[in-house]
Amino acid sequence: MGQALWVIMLIAGPPLILMLVVGLVISMVQAATSINEQTVSFVPKLLAFILFLAIYGATVGDILIDYTRDLLMHIPDDIR
Repeated sequence: MGQALWVIMLIAGPPLILMLVVGLVISMVQAATSINEQTVSFVPKLLAFILFLAIYGATVGDILIDYTRDLLMHIPDDIR
């Protein structure tokens, strides 16, 4: 269970922090310019997430594959 939580933190943490930072910057810009359009905050977050996946997607995939392989290899040990 602890390993599963660690993998979740490794996979979900960086993009969530990125979205938080981008959202905060966009909110500050919207507050300064009085632009209240919802797509103004959505599009940069989407682009930042796509950029994150383009850069770190393979690493995230490797982490998930290693965790799944380890989990499947230990099924016989857990059944006993």
